Amino acid sequence: MRRWILLPILLLTIGPARSADVAVVYVRAGHMLDVRSGAMLADRVIVVRGDKIERVGAAAEIAIPAGARVIDLSSATVLPGLIDAHTHIFLTGESHGRYDEQLLKESWQYRTIEAVLNVKRDVEAGFTSMRDVETEGAMYSDVDVRDAINRGLIPGPRLQVATRAISTTGGYPLEGYSPEVPVPSGVQVVDGTDEARKAVRTQIKYGADLIKIYGTHHFHFSADGKLVSIATFTLEEVKAITDEAHREGVKVACHAYGGEGLHNCIDGGVDSIEHGLDLDDGAVRAMAAKGIYLVPTLYVYEFEPEEDLEMSGGKTTRARIHEPSFKRALAGGVKIAFGTDVGPFPHGTQAIEFEYMTRFGMKPLAAIQAATLTAAELMGWGDRVGEIAGGKFADLIAVSGNPLEDVKELERVKFVMKGGEIVKNELGR
Repeated sequence: MRRWILLPILLLTIGPARSADVAVVYVRAGHMLDVRSGAMLADRVIVVRGDKIERVGAAAEIAIPAGARVIDLSSATVLPGLIDAHTHIFLTGESHGRYDEQLLKESWQYRTIEAVLNVKRDVEAGFTSMRDVETEGAMYSDVDVRDAINRGLIPGPRLQVATRAISTTGGYPLEGYSPEVPVPSGVQVVDGTDEARKAVRTQIKYGADLIKIYGTHHFHFSADGKLVSIATFTLEEVKAITDEAHREGVKVACHAYGGEGLHNCIDGGVDSIEHGLDLDDGAVRAMAAKGIYLVPTLYVYEFEPEEDLEMSGGKTTRARIHEPSFKRALAGGVKIAFGTDVGPFPHGTQAIEFEYMTRFGMKPLAAIQAATLTAAELMGWGDRVGEIAGGKFADLIAVSGNPLEDVKELERVKFVMKGGEIVKNELGR
């Protein structure tokens, strides 16, 4: 009899916590950037309840209760958490032979440990959401990293992951080995529409949030210094991939420089072009008309020009071809989402991309919007991240100065909050 009396009481006790029991934090912002309007607003208060923003308003309009937890950023500029839409958490500087070493000498488990350290560096740099676009031979290990972050086991950004990526025979490293020596590939290799469809299904089965394909891979420079990109997939193969992915509600990202491979991806219905080093006018018009995003990754082609200079006989580099291509996309109204290709250069340093976006013609506000609103839209997360607004995740960063005046401030992030939890605080309050 006693058991039946106590049971309802226990059920009431262990039920879901009431909203009133969820921790509330008040964040004082000396200045807050409204990324949607572009206005820099003074003396704001951001009310955080649990992992979400409950309310944002002028300090004079929001009363902070006595004894409430307050985070004082009144001497700083507060922005929404940044989004990097093109990362490689399983790369730790793969140039000069390092890529072969990683695939041939490091286990997936060891590389996952490296990835755990990389995502920690990324979130501490202010990137609270990221789209990771393949494991480079580490199979589905990015799914485990994503899930460990979501479960609170390790620190890191919210991740969308692409798992293995897809290319064709001869369309991705490892390359140059004897046919008698079996070596791993950095991607899943497919040929033909049936294999392409099966690869998409398999990757989604094992946890892919998006599909990454290589529309081009090999390239060279012509005698007059023009970039020549070699297509991998046929148009029919691209259409098979996008059709299969879109039926599952999954987007497709296409690595492409230019030429036929680029146009196969555009005509085949991909959702984003990664890099787009050599966009012609027709590609720009088609991308703008179809709403295909460009994720340009400018800096990664700037920091090691030696290979390109050798290949082109000193005439040019991919970076110098990329610059006018980016400017064409900007002038042509293509939607540009911030992405860096971080991995070949150190994780946690990718905010340097803002410098090159603005150097090549973007206004600082537009570059910040690319790393917040536009990147969130590309990821399908516009309802949860990308701005400081009620109902969105409490993803906040703070810098000492004004990034609209000096965009390099974003390389010096002093405070990071992800989902209401403080990741980093160098402001001391």
